[in-house]
Order: sequence, then C-alpha cells, then structure tokens
Amino acid sequence: MPVQLLKIVKGKPETPLPSHLQKEDFKHLQEGFDHTNKYFEGIVVVSYPLTKLGDGTDFFKVVLQDMDDFYSRINSINILIYGKMAEDCAKVTRSGDTFVVAGFKLEKSPTAREDGRHDCHLKLSEEAGSTIFVYKILGECLNNFFLFHDFIISFQSVAPKYLYTPLNDLKDGTVVNLYGIVKFFKPPYVSKGTDYCSVVTLVDPSNVKLTCTLFNGNLDALPKIYKVGDIVRFHRIKIREYNGQMQGITSGGFSSLTFDGTVGAPVVPRTSSKVYTFMDEEQKVIEELRAWAASNLSIPGPAAKLSGVQPMLFFDLTCQLVGKAKVDGSSFLLKVWDGTKCPYPTWKVPVEARDMEGDKVHLYQLRKLTVDILVYDNHVQLAKSFQIGSFLRIYSIHAKQVSAHQDVSHLEFHLHGGTCYGRGIGVLPESNPDVKELKAFLESVDLADTQNNESMSSLELDSTFNNLTDHELDLERCQQLSVTVLTDHQDLSNTDLKTILNSTAPQQYRIRAKLRTYKPQKLYQSVKLHCSKCNSLSEVPDGDNFDLILQGSAITAPNLELHNTSWYDSVMWTTQDQKQRKIAIHFVKHDEMLQQPEDTLLMIEGGTLKEIWKLTKRFKCVIPVRSTDNNLELLDLSVPFLVQGGTKYYGCKQCSSPKPMKSLSSIAAKQEPSWEPTEIAQVLGIEPLQYVFIMKFTLVDGTGALNAYLFDYEKFFQIPASEILTNSFLQEKMQMTMNMLCPPGRKLDDLPWLECFIRSYNVRNEMKHQVCYQIFDTTIAEDVV
Repeated sequence: MPVQLLKIVKGKPETPLPSHLQKEDFKHLQEGFDHTNKYFEGIVVVSYPLTKLGDGTDFFKVVLQDMDDFYSRINSINILIYGKMAEDCAKVTRSGDTFVVAGFKLEKSPTAREDGRHDCHLKLSEEAGSTIFVYKILGECLNNFFLFHDFIISFQSVAPKYLYTPLNDLKDGTVVNLYGIVKFFKPPYVSKGTDYCSVVTLVDPSNVKLTCTLFNGNLDALPKIYKVGDIVRFHRIKIREYNGQMQGITSGGFSSLTFDGTVGAPVVPRTSSKVYTFMDEEQKVIEELRAWAASNLSIPGPAAKLSGVQPMLFFDLTCQLVGKAKVDGSSFLLKVWDGTKCPYPTWKVPVEARDMEGDKVHLYQLRKLTVDILVYDNHVQLAKSFQIGSFLRIYSIHAKQVSAHQDVSHLEFHLHGGTCYGRGIGVLPESNPDVKELKAFLESVDLADTQNNESMSSLELDSTFNNLTDHELDLERCQQLSVTVLTDHQDLSNTDLKTILNSTAPQQYRIRAKLRTYKPQKLYQSVKLHCSKCNSLSEVPDGDNFDLILQGSAITAPNLELHNTSWYDSVMWTTQDQKQRKIAIHFVKHDEMLQQPEDTLLMIEGGTLKEIWKLTKRFKCVIPVRSTDNNLELLDLSVPFLVQGGTKYYGCKQCSSPKPMKSLSSIAAKQEPSWEPTEIAQVLGIEPLQYVFIMKFTLVDGTGALNAYLFDYEKFFQIPASEILTNSFLQEKMQMTMNMLCPPGRKLDDLPWLECFIRSYNVRNEMKHQVCYQIFDTTIAEDVV
C-alpha cells in the first residue's frame, strides 16, 4: 500500500521499514544527490486542507520538521502529495505524527524565500512509486516524550525553565523567548503564498517597539490576539535587523500564548495547543505587564455598538454572524447584528435569496436589527469560511454616508481591502468575556418589540449592486491626513502646483497634492542600477545572462597552481553529470584559520547559478571567479562581483578598474574582517552600482498638474531597492503602498493627500531646455500599509 498507518510501541516502530531503504539526512536533501532507495523522516508540524488542482487531481500538503534538528534556522520542508495518495493521507494525518516518505522527487521550492523552509520540496504520488509510512504514538506519554506545539521536547520531571529577553536587549540573528504588550496588530490574512500572515507590534517596560511578521499554514497556530493591550508570550521567535530596527519573524518551533491585558482579568492563556508550559512565576509577569500598560499606554475602550455609529466613522464591531452571501469575485456580504439598532437608514446589499446562507426565519425576525457589511479583496477568503452563528470582531469598518436620490441618504458599511490601520476580521471563541456579555444581551432582546416599531432603520434600495461595486480601497481619514511624512525643511510652506509651474528653476518647494498616475505600473520595472560616479542608469541584468557567463567560464578548468595559498584554502571536485565540470571553491582564511560559515567569504570557479545560490544560504559572501596563469580574477562585470544573501552586487563597467582577487588578502588580515560589500568593492577596484527606485508621479492639487520623478534608494518606501526583486513580502508591501497612494479605478476626489518636497532643476541639450521636478526628503507614513 502506498500509504501505511503504523504504530509506535515502547518507543519503536511496530513494523520495521523495508530493508533496502536507508535514511537520508536533512542536509542531504539537495538537488544533485541520488535519493533512490532513501527515505526521509520528520514530524508533521503543519497540514493543509485537501484540495483539488485545476485538472481535478487531489492535492495535499504537509510540512515536515527534521527530527534531529528542531532549532536550526531552516529545519522544515514542504511535502506535496498528489492523487489517491493525497486523499488517503489527508484522512489519517495529524500534527505530531511521524512521517516517513520514500520514492520522492526533489524539486526547487518556489516559496522557500517567503516561508523560510528548505529551498527544495518533495513531491510524492502513487504513480511515481512513492510510499508514505505514518506512525501514530499511542497514549499520552511514551518513552518520556510529549508532543508539544509543533515539535517534540524531552519531558523532564521539572518543567523547563525559559529565559525571556527584554525588547531592548534583542540582537540580530538570534532566536529568543519574549513577552510583549500588543500596541498594534493586523488580524490574520491570507498572504501571497499559501500561508496566513499576522503582523503585531509589541512594547514592554523598556519602551522599545518590536514589529513581528508571523506566517503559518495553520490559522489556529497564529497568536489569538483580539485587541490592543493583549499580552503575548512568544517562544523561539527569530530576530533580524532591518533598516536600523529589530523585527521578529517566525522560526522553527515558534509558539505563542495570548492573555487578556485587562487588570484583574483571569490569567488564562489563549492557544490552539493542548499542551504548553506556564509557570506560577509567569502569572506575576502578566500582572506586572498589565499594571505597566494601564499606566503608560493608551488602551482603546470597548468596541462600538451599532446604536452609536456615526457617518464617516471607522470603528471596531463585536457582533454575531446571521447571514452571508457572495456578491462578486472581489467582495462578500456579511449580515450581522449586536442587539442594538443603528440610528440611521442603512443599505441592504441586493443579493438573490438563493445566494444568502443563514436561517431564513431568523433573518426575517432580525431584519430591523441587522446591518450588511461588504468585505473586499484579501478579506473575502476568510469571510467565506465563517460559520453562521459565530461571533466576530471586525476591525476598522467604514461607515460611509451616501446620498441615493431625492436628498435621501443612508449608511453603507465597508471593510476595505488591505490591512492598513489593522483592518481585518477575527472569530471570537464563546469563552471570550466580550462574547459572553454579547450573548447575554442578545438573549434579552425583545424581537417582537422591534418588529412592531416600523421605522427607517434600513433602506431597501431599488438600484442593482453593479452600480455600487467600485472598490473602497481608500479611507476618508486619509483624504484629510497626508499619507506621507516630511523628514526635513519643516520651515517651508505649501506652494500651489500652478505657482511652481510658472517659476524658474532651480528651487525647492513643499506641496500638498494627489497622485493621479504613476509609471511604471509593473513595480519591479522601477528598480534600476545607478552609478554615483558617472551618474549612469542601467537595467538590472536577468539571471539567464548570469548563468550563461558562468557556464562559459566553466569550460576552462581551474588552475591547480593557484590553490591553497596563505590566505585561502581550496577544494576541488568533478561533477557526476555528463559534463563532468570541475568546481573549485576557495575559502578565505583569517589568522590562518577558517571562519564560521556565516562569517566566511568564498570564491567559486566553475559553479552554476543554482550552486551559487545554495552556497549563499550557508556562507556570508560568494564571489564567482576564474583562474588565469597567475591570478584569480573576477568574471565579466555584466555579472555580479559579489553575491550576499539574496542580493547580487554589480560594478560599473565604465568606472571600475578590477584588480586581482589577492587584493582581498588585505581585508582578511584585519583583526575582524567584516566582508562588507562596499569594502570588498573598494579593494577590488570596483565602483559599485546601487539599486534605486526610478518612478514618474503625476501630481495634481486643483491648480495644476506636474510630473515629478522619484529617485530613491530606500527612504520613500522604507524598503531597500536592493531587496525588492528577491523578497515577495516586500513586493507585496510595495504594491499595497501604491494601491493606497493611487487606488485603481478611484475618482480624483477620493484619492489621499501626499505632502512632498520637490525640487526643480534645468535639463538642457542642443535642441531644447526643460524644467524637471524630483521628489526628495519624503517618506511613506508608517501606518499606511
């Protein structure tokens, strides 16, 4: 049988694996290795719902975690299962099961950079001859091991003692445990991949802020945060430094507990895990954080009631779902109530009766008390999953006042697309204190009384939905408040665009305008390479050109006479494929000793692009080189002179004078070589090219319109241009930012205001003179996206 369900008895498999299978180590799950007659064993930490592909094939995805290394940075791998095998696995698989997979096909994972898992995934199917053994542990305790969250920990007679790091002591690259108070959060939403994402900003008595971006394929595994002021405990969260600030991201074994931050409330953790540790002394930590937050933070009051809603208000609502319906591909209707009556006529979204889910009798009884909330874009998928009768907290609903006809106006309720201002939806459990209070109130409502008092509590509109479906991607508060921040020159006053257009250059101005259009629309095309010395701009080369030059350099075998010098050690091997390439790697030493991999610079001859990317995951810097009769040298400057992490560093062909690689020995001889790209470029005679955003904004303010160029490294978007091409999360963030600044399909009056500094300058050539404008010292407000 392709899928076999086995038992573990006294710590050992009841049935042994076939004798021809040998265990494959996690570190050997790489392309180029022979995995025939090998098996991989891991713990199921995430299992996704069984789905069907476009051709009707069943598909099931699980994530396995390496059993031998629970705390490494990349210690889990995606398993993709197809066909009948997928259906069989989905029936028996649970988190914590042991999976043994054999007969798998190993491929590059397209989501590795986003989900932080192994750079390959395993594909299995019955047709490919794959086999899966699923081991079930019997009993609550076996061989002194317990299932705990997404991993297995050794059970001790005394519960483990965890150390917690204050937010002001966080260090880049560490994995820590911490406590924090929620200052801002975005409810979980579906990310660009298959995982759910949640963003939370924490503070603690050190008065340091930490923003955490959390991913998980299982919605329940994300922190159950319901409001600002909640307290969270994160175990094994990875810290990284970005743009001068510490950030938190999920790592292997991440887990969380959430507590109500209200002083005097019961200290009861919220978690989807059935087993967790919580020591008596930690209750004191919770109480101390509650007291500090009550005295030092501005905690919002209770959520609004429908009876208190005012036009143009943005509010949070705790309510019960009584009906739902699909409206179109990008919007979905939630019909809710909270027992109170909105004082204004409200819009009822026209939908076919057959499309409305919910008890028809109950819906009729509540028709005077329910309101229709239309949710858009990224919230739709989550909204579809809600069960009728569940209790919801909806964040940042927009109560929009609309005039229909003959001076009759009504309120519309929208949950716009995106996640800025914490927009989103969460399901509250019935144990939640707010739900208990709401349930008691709903049970006390006299529905007969509401039916006898006919009033204009709702307005039945005759117009069709098609006349009212433009996406509300903007906020009225953003129409008044600027979505940008000025970083200097605060003494300048605003100048109309008409005045600027009629003035001579060069000058500097402060303006308040709206972004009518921008180019390029495909945002990745805005990233260019700039030489600050000759002021040239060039396109970022594609990877195909890099790979071709690498293949060309691999034709010449490495020069053995250049191996193993005083400042680097060399290794060489021949590939087992038909080409039998010779690959040489030179590891740069410090004080005649090799450094730790994460601190090491290496040079590679004869490697492919795929092999270079693998090396960058393990080593700090990789430089592609070739050997001549006397020296190791850089390749053509059409390709990167350095690859570090996910970033390729290029040099200017016109301004660079490349030197032999032995020039690097001066850095290696330093007391603590840092291998910074700028320092490497300097000793190698390279004039480095910098990644920049180049965009054209058409700005309008009612007096005129002008085109202003954005020439920016990372200040405007608060995103490094060097990372945007390789980081899907940053790409999504940039796209959401532009959708906020210039929402597609919106009228000019509905666009948000931008405050900018622009400078005018003259451009002259033999044929004409032109005045151009450039945006400077302006950045996107932190809470826009």
